[in-house]
Amino acid sequence: MYRTNIVKLFTKRTVIFPEKEWLFSLLVISLVLWLIFLGNSALRDWDEGTYAIVAREIYRTGNWLYPTIQGEPFLLKPPLMQWLIAACYHLGRVQELTTRLPGTVLTALGVPLLYLVGRLAFNESLPALFAALVYLTMLPVVRHGRLAMLDGMTISFFLLLLFCLLKARQNRKYALGVGFCLGLIILTKGMIVLLLGAIAILFLLADRQLALLKSPYLWVGILLGNAPAIAWYTAQWQRYGNTFLEVHFQAQAYDRLVQTVEGNSGPVWYYLLEILKYGFPWLLFLPGGLYLAWKKRHDTWGSLVLLGTIIYLGTISLMRTKLPWYVMPVYPFLALAIGANLSEVWHNRYFRVRSWTIFLAIISIAGLGGCVYFFLKKESVLIVMSIVLVISMGIAAWLVKQRDRNFIPVLFSGMYLVLALLMSSQSWIWELNEAFPVKPVAELIRANVSPGTQIYTSFAYERPSLDFYSDCKVTAATVPILQKMLSNKSYLLLDNETLQQINLTGSKIIGAANGFTLITKN
Repeated sequence: MYRTNIVKLFTKRTVIFPEKEWLFSLLVISLVLWLIFLGNSALRDWDEGTYAIVAREIYRTGNWLYPTIQGEPFLLKPPLMQWLIAACYHLGRVQELTTRLPGTVLTALGVPLLYLVGRLAFNESLPALFAALVYLTMLPVVRHGRLAMLDGMTISFFLLLLFCLLKARQNRKYALGVGFCLGLIILTKGMIVLLLGAIAILFLLADRQLALLKSPYLWVGILLGNAPAIAWYTAQWQRYGNTFLEVHFQAQAYDRLVQTVEGNSGPVWYYLLEILKYGFPWLLFLPGGLYLAWKKRHDTWGSLVLLGTIIYLGTISLMRTKLPWYVMPVYPFLALAIGANLSEVWHNRYFRVRSWTIFLAIISIAGLGGCVYFFLKKESVLIVMSIVLVISMGIAAWLVKQRDRNFIPVLFSGMYLVLALLMSSQSWIWELNEAFPVKPVAELIRANVSPGTQIYTSFAYERPSLDFYSDCKVTAATVPILQKMLSNKSYLLLDNETLQQINLTGSKIIGAANGFTLITKN
């Protein structure tokens, strides 16, 4: 009786619950998940540390038009993220929270935006709601969206663009927003606008909306919306000339298409493996969702899912440079497909009992393994997270076996709690464990060295996060160069092994932290 009442209430609410209240609810729960303990971990290499340094220099110098990094022109990326971070520094001082805040909030907006896009594409509420909740509870979306990186912002601007395209079928004035969204994407991540713009145009053709391409609202929006981006790019070209073109367009865009940059390579199926690694439990419903999209390929939502998935995933898979976060913009399309499949299951009660039960049971058993592992590590929050995963996946598996569609809200609520607990821990940025913690070393430097000083280190590579926290430029160097720099009275940051190889005659040991020693010439 109790489960029957839940089914009736859930179905009723998806039909008659006011759309504004759905949007508000989605926004609140997404902001809670994205903002919880946002500043509890150090900034990550490379993007976070880099953007934080650039934003801090904007904040200190007031040089908003020509961003710099360590006093040198920053030509790699457009400035919108850095502008927003610098604005947050003015409001709440320089810290991890204010560094991540603008990108986090804008990424969280993608959840209600995806609901709006789904509502227009499906022309009904339930699959749109399921798609938004799937997107909300995808680990890569939440984790990368909380970092000071460009991908979450870019996705939200693209979802807003799709919303404007779909609304423009009813009211041509919404086409104005398309141009402004394109401009925001350019100012956020530059040339990715070509790929996302191509998806939007092909979707218009597939959706038989050719008349929109002739709308004056669209072209006025493109003209006005792209004017700030055009002005910024023109200013950079006039100031830096061909250097800007070579760095921003060739090194950051073209080279990544045709060659491996900084050793970041991978096979063609690299991004399929990324989706497989981090897509649980929703991967269970992805094949059925893509099959439904193919069956409905002549409908709005089907063509959108297929075009977005095939064009975007195909393009990045053929790129020579591979980085995990490049796959991020495909997740909204996958969420739409999964949402459609879950809606079909909800309405038609079509269950793949055996395979779904086994899959969910395996996740539950993996959670038990996590309990043991985190107990040995004495990670109390992660122990609770593993227990929640075990219970929620176990209940969902049992409900599937009973052919009870309530397994769907159990999965949503379970994954939401699991992700909330993970984000509450110190482990949500697990890449921080790949190298030494920078904060203790940075505190040693800040206590003894003037800001902006050049320091040389024996560590294998440079770390923008260390530069940010130390407020100095820390450059990796070989032992001969380190010895020469010491003779020139430079500061050296040496690990214990290198310390034994350096001639320290006439040198002064300033202090040590976390396995590194700071020295200079007397």
